[in-house]
Amino acid sequence: MEEEIKMFLDEAKELMDKAVQHTLKELTKIRAGKASPSMLDGLKVEYYGVETPLVQVSTVNTPDARSIVIRPFEKKMISEIEKSIKNSDLGLTPQNDGETIRLNIPPLTEERRKALVKQVKNEIEAGKVSVRNIRKDTNGSLKDLQKEGASEDAVKRAEEKVQKLTDEFVGRLDELERKKEAELMTV
Repeated sequence: MEEEIKMFLDEAKELMDKAVQHTLKELTKIRAGKASPSMLDGLKVEYYGVETPLVQVSTVNTPDARSIVIRPFEKKMISEIEKSIKNSDLGLTPQNDGETIRLNIPPLTEERRKALVKQVKNEIEAGKVSVRNIRKDTNGSLKDLQKEGASEDAVKRAEEKVQKLTDEFVGRLDELERKKEAELMTV
């Protein structure tokens, strides 16, 4: 029974870590006014009839803090990349010179910054909900173990460890939120 409890705790920690990593990945998509290739991570283009990530059909660079340059591996991909950017929710207008696509990143307005902070709070809250759901599922599994014969004390100790893990990972999410908010509100 002790090994099963340890297994549940290890699994909970791993799942909580994945929830935090996922939240971090989502936060990198929220731009803070400066250009970053990761802003285009979710962008897909049609490449020979298949939806393909932009990074697999081009190189993406940031020559300065206010622009992104996309250089397709094949020139005929320029129009597809341009169409994909226009249809995305990035709110950016691509400029095409025949060989590369340049995206100029406008500075953020105060209103836009506040909207992005709200988006950050929503992402963080989704991460916290994931962590709490993992806690709930793990505690449910521990209760089932107790019904199967695990000692009540062992299950109580395990539940306390799960709560400590939950507090630790929620703290990490809070820290991510503070950092991202500071990044967004810095002009």
